[in-house]
Amino acid sequence: MVHSHQGEPDYRFDLSGGSLCLDFCNTISRRKVPARSTDHLGSYDDLVSFAEQSKILLPKQADEFRAHARRRGSEAREILRRAISYREDLYRAFSALAEGKPAASDELQQINDFAVVALGHRRLARVDGHYCWAWQWNNKDPLDSILWPIAQSAADLLTSPELATVRICEAPDCAWLFLDQSRNRSRRWCDMKVCGNRQKARRHYQRTHR
Repeated sequence: MVHSHQGEPDYRFDLSGGSLCLDFCNTISRRKVPARSTDHLGSYDDLVSFAEQSKILLPKQADEFRAHARRRGSEAREILRRAISYREDLYRAFSALAEGKPAASDELQQINDFAVVALGHRRLARVDGHYCWAWQWNNKDPLDSILWPIAQSAADLLTSPELATVRICEAPDCAWLFLDQSRNRSRRWCDMKVCGNRQKARRHYQRTHR
C-alpha cells in the first residue's frame, strides 16, 4: 500500500535524477517496499509544488495554478489522477529500459500521446536577442499544462543518447531512476548522501557484527 504525504506543505522534492521526467518518476519514496512507500503527490497542490521546485513554474505562476485548482476542485483531482497514471507509465518504461528491456507498447503510446499534446503548445519566441522554444500557456485550461514540460522531457530523453545512462538506484528500498553521468558510468545510488551513505553504513554494521 502506497501512503500519501498529505499535510507536508514544505516538503522538498529530491531532484537528483538528472532529468525532469526522472525526477517526476521519483516522487514516490521507497518504491521497493510497498508497506513503507510514500507518494509525495497527494494533492494537486503537491503537483504544483513539484513544478515550482523543478523550475517549470515561477512562484507567481504556481500561485495562479493553486488558485485555479481551488476554484475547479473536481478537475484538479482528475488531472492529479492522470498525472499519477502517467508517472507510473514513465517509471515502468524507463526502469525497463534501464534493465536492457524494451518499453511496453502501451506505456510508449502514453508517452507519445502526452508528448504530442505538449508539442502543440510550443512556440518560437525571442528572448534576450535569441530565439528559443517557449510554452504557450493556455489561461483557459492551465491545470493540464503543468504536465507539458514533463512530457517533453520524457520524449527528449527517449530519443537522446543519454537514454543509455538511465539507471535504477541499487538501494534495497529505493528504486529511484537517475542518469549516470559519472566518468566511468559506475554510479550505483540515486543520491550518494542518502542511499549511498545508508548502504555504506549497513555494510559496515554487517562487517562489525558478524
